[in-house]
Amino acid sequence: MPKSLLVISRQAPWSGPSAREALDIVLAGGAFDLPIGLLFLDDGVFQLAVQQNAKALQQKDLSANLQALPMFGVEELFACAESATERGLDPNGLALQEAQALSAEQITALIDRYDQVITL
Repeated sequence: MPKSLLVISRQAPWSGPSAREALDIVLAGGAFDLPIGLLFLDDGVFQLAVQQNAKALQQKDLSANLQALPMFGVEELFACAESATERGLDPNGLALQEAQALSAEQITALIDRYDQVITL
């Protein structure tokens, strides 16, 4: 049985390649039916902000990749509620409706559920 993998995305979509790399890992894992989850933590919650204008920052828009996650079988999507609130985002009004807002305690339990964890 394949080991489960949790990818923790901690970077804003415009701060470098880490956000895109995290999504690429998750999409590849989903394509191969790997038990995989994605947690948006710290500045990573900015990837879930509504109405981003990537072109204004001369960046590629990640929203299409985010919307494709469920089509690739990636259904374990999470966001840190505290990180969202600290950054002025509504944890229950994020662009990716499938992402479940979690408390710090719930995140600790979530990490313990997975065999392997990658943080980007």
